[in-house]
Amino acid sequence: MPPFRITVATGSNSPIYRQIVDQVRLAVSTGELPEGHPMPSVRSLAEQLVINANTVAKAFAELVREGVLESRQSLGYFVAPKRQIYSKAERLRRLRLAVDAFTHEAVFLDFTAEEIRKAVDQKLEELDWGSKLAGAKS
Repeated sequence: MPPFRITVATGSNSPIYRQIVDQVRLAVSTGELPEGHPMPSVRSLAEQLVINANTVAKAFAELVREGVLESRQSLGYFVAPKRQIYSKAERLRRLRLAVDAFTHEAVFLDFTAEEIRKAVDQKLEELDWGSKLAGAKS
């Protein structure tokens, strides 16, 4: 497996710190970044991405607040043990918000329900999440 790399798009509608947060969250959720994995230092990641170190620090701080990363004094940031910090109700609320935004955009772009389902299924397969979902249903 190739090493995990964070990339940012400076012209994106999404702020750079959010791009970092989203990529790390996804990599941790899919197992690409396993528990205990060390993250690059704030300074080295900022230099690699050619961005301000405060932007990386802001992203890492948010990831620590969410329980995705943990900060170890003098050692840096590491992927935290997996734990659920949100209640089921909060997770469902957040899922509904994400589904609403996604569905509204897809309908606006004139995709059919079948095309939308197919796109979601393909993405879940890319993440190897389809097999995890099937296991959860049985």
